[in-house]
Amino acid sequence: MKRFLVAALLTAMVSGVSAQEPQQEEGYRFTDVKTLPVTSVKDQNRSGTCWAYSALAFLESEILREGGKPIDLSAMWIVRNAYFDKAVKYARMHGSLNLAVGGGFRDVTDGIAKYGIVPEEVYPGLCYGTKLPDFTEIDRVIKAYMDAVIAGNKLTTAWQRGLNGILDAYLGPKPETFVWEGKEYTPESFAASLPLEMSDYVEISSYTHHPFYEEFVLEVPDNWMWGKVWNLPLEEMMAVVDNSLDKGYTVLWGTDVSEKGFSRTKAIGIIPEADLSSMSGTDAERWGKLSDKEKEEALYKFDKPGKERTITQEMRQEAFDNYETTDDHGMQIMGTAVDQAGNAYYKVKNSWGVRPPYGGYYYFSRPFVAYKTMSIMVNKNAIPKEIRKKMGL
Repeated sequence: MKRFLVAALLTAMVSGVSAQEPQQEEGYRFTDVKTLPVTSVKDQNRSGTCWAYSALAFLESEILREGGKPIDLSAMWIVRNAYFDKAVKYARMHGSLNLAVGGGFRDVTDGIAKYGIVPEEVYPGLCYGTKLPDFTEIDRVIKAYMDAVIAGNKLTTAWQRGLNGILDAYLGPKPETFVWEGKEYTPESFAASLPLEMSDYVEISSYTHHPFYEEFVLEVPDNWMWGKVWNLPLEEMMAVVDNSLDKGYTVLWGTDVSEKGFSRTKAIGIIPEADLSSMSGTDAERWGKLSDKEKEEALYKFDKPGKERTITQEMRQEAFDNYETTDDHGMQIMGTAVDQAGNAYYKVKNSWGVRPPYGGYYYFSRPFVAYKTMSIMVNKNAIPKEIRKKMGL
């Protein structure tokens, strides 16, 4: 077994090798094993709307899988409708609800079922002077407005008109009809024209504070809809991911990128482990003498592949219970890959724009996905039959 990268780093760090004499870095080299059709990489910019962009990326790939033409669906249409419904619930809950732009995957599928959908070109939602989304102001305005609404002893008959006025000003009035490729549609009829059925999509998680093979409300602040997810054992949740990709279905992925093992600049997510079993006695002794900061620097160097932690159901639950794993980011898993050492990764489409080193795509190790998945959404037809039978689907 190859020694983990810390063995080499230990020698330099403990024996006092100067910074001018670094160890030779290999870097990560990925080989894509399988990639599924996707639409272009989008840029959510300064808006907490990853849930909308990732879910629409997932649905756009579903359209491609069904033989449809590439299309960019409007994220701001989804956001506008979700913001309105969320504000209404905020008023009904007397302010005891998370009122922010964050959301969940059900905001998208349920939103399309309720309000329809339009192409991005029809409703770009950029009426405040920028070329990319920037919710710095609108988030504050809506929260302040709704706090003023609920400050009285009763709701007036005007507040929803005022809320719509704010949304119209920032995102644009909602079109009742529009013409697309020479044909007139309503948002509802356009949604009906797409090869999508919102009831086909199910959300899955894996935690032990609820029974397996049942649905539960995932207890995270952005789940303002109180949407339910199916609870599966860890190995079966991962089997759903693998089977989906194998059968040509992409996976909508809710995760936590605040983990130290995620590097934005290198576009990599890993869960490294110090491989003491591969160290000699001297190296193991040196490792034990390092400070926590020095150990962390060694583990998260991202200079070459190394051993990663074996993820268990208990580790997942502990991270969730300790608030170490939170509902942080949504992306689309659209392929698989291996690094130069043969380690397995998932290739992921993000919504942070086209950027280096992989043009807006990222690579997350299998342990990272097993550990840091909050939930996934898949087409129910992509679930292995034996697991689907246990779910009663």
